Amino acid sequence: MNQQFFSSRYIRMGILVMTGILPLAVAAQQSPLRLWYNRPAKVWEETVPLGNGRLGMTPDGGINQEKIVLNDITLWSGAPQDANNYEAYKQLPAIRQLLSEGKNDEAQALMDKSFVCTGKGSADVPFGCFQVLGELLLKFSYPTADSPSRYMRALSLNEAVATTTYEANGIAYTREYFTDFNGDVGVIRLTAARPGQLNMRVAISRPERATTRIEGQELQMYGELKSGTANPGMKYLTRVQAKLKNGQLLTDKDTLVIKDATEVILYVSTATDFKNPRYREQTKQLLDVALHKNYAQQKQQHIAAFQRLFNRVSMDLGGSNHADQAPTDQRISNFHKTPAADNGMPVLFYQYGRYLTISSTRVGLLPPNLQGLWANQVQTPWNGDYHLDVNVQMNHWPVEVSNLPELNLPLADLVQGLVKPGERTAKAYYNAEGWVAHVITNIWGFTEPGESASWGVTKSGSGWLCNNLWEHYAFTNDKKYLADIYPVLKGSAEFYNSMLVKDDKTGWLVTSPSSSPENSFYLPNGKTSSICIGPTIDNQIIRELFMNVITAAKTLGKDAAFSAILEGKLKQLPPAGRVAKDGRLMEWLEEYKETEPTHRHISHLYGLYPASLITPEATPELAEACKKTLDVRGDDGPSWSIAYKQLFWARLHDGNRAFKLFSQLIRPTYNTDINYGAGGGVYANLFSAGPPFQIDGNFGGAAGLAEMLIQSHAGFIDLLPALPDAWKASGSIKGMKARGNYTVDMTWKNGVVTNYKIRGAGKVKLRVNGEMKEIQATKI
Repeated sequence: MNQQFFSSRYIRMGILVMTGILPLAVAAQQSPLRLWYNRPAKVWEETVPLGNGRLGMTPDGGINQEKIVLNDITLWSGAPQDANNYEAYKQLPAIRQLLSEGKNDEAQALMDKSFVCTGKGSADVPFGCFQVLGELLLKFSYPTADSPSRYMRALSLNEAVATTTYEANGIAYTREYFTDFNGDVGVIRLTAARPGQLNMRVAISRPERATTRIEGQELQMYGELKSGTANPGMKYLTRVQAKLKNGQLLTDKDTLVIKDATEVILYVSTATDFKNPRYREQTKQLLDVALHKNYAQQKQQHIAAFQRLFNRVSMDLGGSNHADQAPTDQRISNFHKTPAADNGMPVLFYQYGRYLTISSTRVGLLPPNLQGLWANQVQTPWNGDYHLDVNVQMNHWPVEVSNLPELNLPLADLVQGLVKPGERTAKAYYNAEGWVAHVITNIWGFTEPGESASWGVTKSGSGWLCNNLWEHYAFTNDKKYLADIYPVLKGSAEFYNSMLVKDDKTGWLVTSPSSSPENSFYLPNGKTSSICIGPTIDNQIIRELFMNVITAAKTLGKDAAFSAILEGKLKQLPPAGRVAKDGRLMEWLEEYKETEPTHRHISHLYGLYPASLITPEATPELAEACKKTLDVRGDDGPSWSIAYKQLFWARLHDGNRAFKLFSQLIRPTYNTDINYGAGGGVYANLFSAGPPFQIDGNFGGAAGLAEMLIQSHAGFIDLLPALPDAWKASGSIKGMKARGNYTVDMTWKNGVVTNYKIRGAGKVKLRVNGEMKEIQATKI
């Protein structure tokens, strides 16, 4: 990818679009976009997240002692590896023969022996893990042990600034925190209303592989993570300095000691050597610049840089502003009990999703992982990696419609990095052309199957990623970008084209072996299996990918011969969906009975979302089958699964069912165990829970809210396609995006659109208040 091109072009574009709609966006916000609490966080899941796309901080607002967890999006253990079994492809004939004979369980057993990755797979290094950077510990002392009063901590989504305020011994104390979007350092400002009343100690630590020291009056922490190879692991360095108003700055071993200050500003500068050999110099340079800035100016520049992205979109769903008078943890509980009483909660959750996107990724770096960029453990759940069977894709579903197009580019960079290793994997396992990635990947380019065939050989991951890459083009019409990603799309299509085989029973071209992600079924002999031929998700993804590559090749004026091959193969693929005897959409090529009817994955509805192969308008029979599938699956599950169902029902134009699922998502939970079944929800800080914390539920829920208000996948822009009764009275959106590079503003009353503006180029098809029309878009 041409990162320099993307960075400059999209930042310029962002400023231009933002300037055009800023007055509208600021005016329409319904109520304060903030999280707030009347006590310190008791657990990490109650802290508020700050991030600037690289650095993360989660302060807990403690009074006598405050813990601020630190993160860096690039801090990973592990290293590049080659875990391919280069003899695996030799087993393909035997595996395919067993599958054709209905001996799926025997095929799966053979694959467990010879068709998975070598080594430890994802269980340890060198696969690696996204890890916590460390913890900044602030210990305070006060004249007397007076109980504090007037306590409040908050996070402003509009400004990306957190605050903590309280009184102790009759003195007002204030703390402000932000991860600077302009200066790229963490900033914590502490003030006392009475001179000389700040007394504190500042330390930094990490559970492992860390050394701390004092250099002059600078606190440092540095180390090297495990690589699992003969090569060195990732190195990191963190620097902390303090700037005082009044008082003294002393040191004690590996601790900064501050006495009798009126104001203290702590600056945290950190970096790793991930694609950054000058990381040490970088931390020093950034810290030096920050130390010489005026704080008020620094904060204002930070807010301005953040708002260039955040202020592009506004949403108002009507209702009163009184719900924000309750602390956010209580507000979550209130909403779950009576959702229709707080129309500000969907707005808050949607804008929180946008806030988390802006805070957890930036052009030229990494996309948000399973935890965005916020982790408080060395061993994060599921390695904090990039799961390719819905999770990293879901992380990016709200990005385009929410007018943050440049924040899709880090994913495009990550995917481009999978092509070369994916070519080796395609040859090793399938003797196929092109490239493939399976279920999991990391920053090191892992493309091999996982260590267990039941889940690890799903090969839809690479094609699914291509959907995300394509959506950026669909929304922006950026032909330069299309030319850049075309080799990635083509390489993925080459793989599927190369490995498709003819099914003896149907004559269709199908994948073999494969699976429907993480699901299993009963065989006629009573045994179970996950391995199959031609699962529905594969058929849908391949169909969509081939169509997109054909369109891209025509747009770019190239590869006519390859397009003709794909057009021929399209005619031989299974349909985008088939209806089973019980009226549901079939998940597999045969009508297997699933082992878990309420399974969290609903992969065979990929054609409904994120693809546009199934729509109520064009394929009503398949749309009805999707409804029956969803009814059997049920409305519960991990948060990401609930959010996915919300999106499905939005695409099916059932706003009330989508709203019911959103209300299910906003369910207070404190559980942090690993859960694969029912019982998702959100923590007090609105982080979505699997449990444990997985950020995809935040992004999926935000995408679902947008999808209820605007859709553009079916060849036209659809205004209010899934408006629930709870939002009908009045509302507005400004700055949302539709495919074709259109920007949409609208207002409604009593469920009827009363005003709209579509900004872009040329004529556009539009459905508004049930009427289809073609209009001339307003030039931006």
